[in-house]
Amino acid sequence: MQKETKNKSSYNKENKLSPSSKIMTNPIDRSGLVAQINILGSGMSSVNEPHNSLIHHMDKAYGIVDYAGFIKETNKIVKHNNNLRDCLNGFHNLFVNYLNCAYTALGIINEKSNTIDIKLLDKNSSVYSNKVFMNDSQNEIIKALETDDITIINNSEFLKIPSLANLPCIIIPIKFKGKNICVGLASDYNVQHHISLYQLAANQLGLIVQNSSLYEKVSQSSNLDSLTNLYSHRRFHELLSDEMNYAQTNNQKLSVMILDINDMSQINRDYGHSKGDEVIKTVANKINTNIKKHDIAARYGGDKISVILKNMNAEEAKYMAEYLTYSLSCCLVDDIGPINKVAVGIATYPDDSKDKEKLLILAEQAVLVSKTKGYKNGRSTIVSTQDFDFWDDTALNSFAAVMAKRHSQLGINFEEALVDQFQNENILSKNHLIEVVTSLAGAIDAKDKYTKDHSSSVSRYSVALAKAINLPEKEVERIKLGALLHDIGKIGIPEDVLRKPDKLTDEEFKTIQQHPTIGVQKILEPNPLLQDLIPIVKYHHEQWNGKGYPCGLKGEEIPLAARIVAIADTYHALISDRPYRKGLSVEKACSILEEGAGIQWDKELVRQFISIAPSLATKI
Repeated sequence: MQKETKNKSSYNKENKLSPSSKIMTNPIDRSGLVAQINILGSGMSSVNEPHNSLIHHMDKAYGIVDYAGFIKETNKIVKHNNNLRDCLNGFHNLFVNYLNCAYTALGIINEKSNTIDIKLLDKNSSVYSNKVFMNDSQNEIIKALETDDITIINNSEFLKIPSLANLPCIIIPIKFKGKNICVGLASDYNVQHHISLYQLAANQLGLIVQNSSLYEKVSQSSNLDSLTNLYSHRRFHELLSDEMNYAQTNNQKLSVMILDINDMSQINRDYGHSKGDEVIKTVANKINTNIKKHDIAARYGGDKISVILKNMNAEEAKYMAEYLTYSLSCCLVDDIGPINKVAVGIATYPDDSKDKEKLLILAEQAVLVSKTKGYKNGRSTIVSTQDFDFWDDTALNSFAAVMAKRHSQLGINFEEALVDQFQNENILSKNHLIEVVTSLAGAIDAKDKYTKDHSSSVSRYSVALAKAINLPEKEVERIKLGALLHDIGKIGIPEDVLRKPDKLTDEEFKTIQQHPTIGVQKILEPNPLLQDLIPIVKYHHEQWNGKGYPCGLKGEEIPLAARIVAIADTYHALISDRPYRKGLSVEKACSILEEGAGIQWDKELVRQFISIAPSLATKI
């Protein structure tokens, strides 16, 4: 066979093609769709007519098609498929089963590359890809687009797929608002009988392709940060979840790096926000250019850039960070100079955490530690979570700052996160336990500026009293830890109650009275190493006369260690400043203790404490 001319078909009667090979129409025209539906109506079979085999869909000899079934299936495809690929597969199966097509294809016009990207499926569902250049004026697809016509030709040689070369082809330009957006192709010997069906399908495909294109643009826009053209913060979280799942499945490590450009507020004030934006864009571009191809950079927020380093442990991530910060230090920004003040924090999956939010919290904590450490030799300090002790003051303060910022996002406050860290801490020695307990107590005391260092002071006073009455060293150590944690239950008390400068209401006082029980339940009971401290924490507010809380114990029913801590606790409270009064003198505090001896406190223990009080540290 020879290829047909523009206006003539060389198909013979046996191939069921009429002499006309060129049909003038605009498939995406809505008025055309109404006309097509009217045309289809005249040839419809009953909607309820059964079609359990291909013979019911189409009579190959005469091109009779189950129009109602075709339309019904078309609607199903559009309604139930959520993406372009599934829709195309649905239309392919529809054309094969109803119209006996040998193949179907869709070509999407790519304006950037000036090409048409074609995906073709044959009757056996084999997939072929092809690319047609828009300047190839001899290609049959380009000819059809230029004439805006449905064009029928008698072979498919132009597709350059040998097995399909001798098959006929219908080419359907598909437009949206007067502009070609794609082109549909199919191979059908009865094409003249099915033109109205192809027009209907073209309408649907045009809308689907346009919607898909718009969705992709909107999605891409929402996935990218407008300033840096890196991934957005939201997309970063999605990608990190995916990459952590991949790392888990493939038993790999993954590191998260956060880079914080320092002095940005100063730059914005001195040179304007446009200069600040220039710095951020420069940093983003340099990072994106220098990371590995498969790694992912994103704008984490403000002046922070985050990077997902795939299959990298902490040491490898630090090496990459050194390379990036060196590259940045070589960048010169007009008026600013080199970008050499960048804080860098790194956290690694699964070594630091298997939880995404925890991993990010640790990376942010490492950034703040990096900022605190400053710069060495004019270079950024790079900090991994494995480089510092969580319970170090700097690290703990950094953690508190991160949690304060993230509380509204995660619903987790600093104290809750701190307890979780404490319960998961791997205690290596008794000294380590003391250090961790001291840091935990100090962090809780920090909730109220008037009780700063309260727990450590009470611990020191309790140890002094325990030694004064010649308790064994092991018991002294237990009292030391118990006193450090005596107020740990305040972790569950609202700050507005703890910090209230006025007299507490009865309801508020009942809330405060819960803190010994809260401390035992949340901190001590879950930790086997702290079980023997429970009597100290739970009963240090019991009174000698039985009027204390939470259990109303009296006299020697109250454990000795708890009685010791009770006196030390009261003494430090008396000599400390409060919102409503200045701290009392040692003499006045001791006289108050003496007045309550035998009523509120153990009389003999009060006597011993008063004798050593002047030698204790000066008033806090």
